[in-house]
Amino acid sequence: MTTKEQALPSIPLMSTPEIAAIRESVRAIAGRHGWSYYQETGRKYEAPTKVLSALASGGFLGVHLPAEYGGGGLGLSELAVVAEEAAAAGCPLNTMIVQAIAGSVLARHGTAEQRAQWLPGLASGEVTFAFAITEPDAGSNAHNITTVARREGDRYVMRGQKTFCSGADRADAILLVARTGTHDRSGNGLLSLFIVDPKAPGLTMQHIPTAPMLSTKSFQLFLDDVEVATDQLVGTRDEGWRPLFDGLNPERIMASATSNGIARFALDAAARYARERSVWSTPIGAHQGIAHPLAEAKVELELARLMTAKAAACFDAGVDAGEAANMAKMASADAAVRCVDQSIQTHGGTGFALATGLTDAYWVARVAQTVPVSREMVLNFVAQHSLGLPRSY
Repeated sequence: MTTKEQALPSIPLMSTPEIAAIRESVRAIAGRHGWSYYQETGRKYEAPTKVLSALASGGFLGVHLPAEYGGGGLGLSELAVVAEEAAAAGCPLNTMIVQAIAGSVLARHGTAEQRAQWLPGLASGEVTFAFAITEPDAGSNAHNITTVARREGDRYVMRGQKTFCSGADRADAILLVARTGTHDRSGNGLLSLFIVDPKAPGLTMQHIPTAPMLSTKSFQLFLDDVEVATDQLVGTRDEGWRPLFDGLNPERIMASATSNGIARFALDAAARYARERSVWSTPIGAHQGIAHPLAEAKVELELARLMTAKAAACFDAGVDAGEAANMAKMASADAAVRCVDQSIQTHGGTGFALATGLTDAYWVARVAQTVPVSREMVLNFVAQHSLGLPRSY
């Protein structure tokens, strides 16, 4: 057996007692509040603090962080379980996606001082991060980022814009990607990651109203000579791609887990309705026109959950998780949209009643097909890196 083969992770096909206990506990915590609470807070752009606080008290928000900083000492696999179960109980917590980015990047690439400053708060739920990478003109091409961080003595001075930065108004810090140089041959940006104070002079925010009910607002950020101390650089200057992907892969995995939970929420509602709703004395679930689409959605969902587990296991083992994370994100988002859509169809007109939560769940599911990475970019990745086809962009 080669060294590489020895390093590959194993994925248990059945839940371990530890994972089963996490699922049961999280389901109980989130289930005490459920979709009605999530709707109530989401419509007001309020954080679902009751659920988050209860999960934090149980040690679930920091389950993946090192024990020496107050975390659970486990991995992203366990955090993904937390996100999935919360969503399945009616509380898709997109906040956890960003926290996973920040926690993973800082745990692997932060200085000792940065880890001591931020990880305990992330583990306890007392600290919230936002993540700023997307720009109005760069789109999915991070090489074209134009937000510049210029070194001036013991500080960096930033100028530029970011868009669709979720939760920036409530964040204690923003993990921000900026250009610190330009590659001599390709002309691509040399990127670096920084921890930025959201209240720093020169940083302003503009709310971007959106249809999905995600409990956090999205913002466009404007940086006009924002000063950041040099000790707030995460990792090595101009070599931000490595820490960046140690954040982007967890982002995709956590988005996948949340999508899987939303899919389960919708599919459970559909199956329950199909069992209980009778027409001419027969439960509608007895008809193949209802049963088969739901069964197909279930198959699609379970395959997506397996790929999500593989992606998380790869990340935890320190092997390249890019392929699995991208595949999981696409598969889970597609499964979630199909499950929610089929649940609405199964409910008939009732599916559009706000009380069912399905129309709100549809937007939460649908957004995952576009962000944090679109289906098209996932397919580009798979075509190039998995199939060895020529680069298309």
